[in-house]
Amino acid sequence: MDIGERPTVTSVRPAHLAAAALTVLAAPAFFVAEIPVLGFGLLIAGLLLAWLVDRPISPRGGAPSLLRDLSLIAIGLGIVRSIPLAAELDTWSMVKFTLALGGAVAVPYLVSRFIYRDRATGFPWRGGGRWGRLHWSWLVGVLVLGWLILPGYFISSGVYRNWPEVTSPDLIARLFVGVNAVGIWDELFFICTVFAVLLRHFPVWLANVLQAVVFVSFLWELGYRAWGPLLTIPFALVQGYIFLRTKSLGYVVVVHLLFDAVVFAVLVHAHNPGLFDIFPLAP
Repeated sequence: MDIGERPTVTSVRPAHLAAAALTVLAAPAFFVAEIPVLGFGLLIAGLLLAWLVDRPISPRGGAPSLLRDLSLIAIGLGIVRSIPLAAELDTWSMVKFTLALGGAVAVPYLVSRFIYRDRATGFPWRGGGRWGRLHWSWLVGVLVLGWLILPGYFISSGVYRNWPEVTSPDLIARLFVGVNAVGIWDELFFICTVFAVLLRHFPVWLANVLQAVVFVSFLWELGYRAWGPLLTIPFALVQGYIFLRTKSLGYVVVVHLLFDAVVFAVLVHAHNPGLFDIFPLAP
């Protein structure tokens, strides 16, 4: 069953929420506090609790398994944590990013489809039909908001230094590829994997909040620090909401890539003030 066609969950079971919260809180332990032992401990505790609450309902066979679904999130987080997330542009670092982030999406998908056989994750590219005026208006809005807000954030806070200095065409090209590749991956993992499996057990608003915790934690280690969560939290929540409304991975990817196009331009400009000097509100 496609993600957008699944029955809406309206109630919250406290034990289920506790198991999911433990699993999700592994993300800030991994990527914000950077304490791997704590992160893996939380994953184990969350999966253990999920196993306990799954047991009374397992004979029915009709409800999605909380243990299986949270295990998909745990697998992905564990794979991502296998590498440091500091942005680097040398070839080996980019290969490691590709293998780890690709594995964090591919392995849960393959486990769900071929081992669990329940298709808990999926990638509905086109979704709910043609884009209308509201869709196109939001794309323009994302560009304008990014153009107005992002230079002030990256430059005034100094977080642009969390990305390597790009002073040559080769490095600028690598930065462009890296920023956009990670942007696409964000939607494949946080929306189509984490959000998708949480929607099988929790109301939309709660599943969205939980996926945002994982989303924002990852972006923190990636470089969106200082007051970055004031931007990344609403961005993560809006992306989840848009995905549910449009049922289109393609649309949320385009939104993200437009946002990241501005991020790329700001990073290049911050390191090279003579390039992309198109931001009137830049400090």
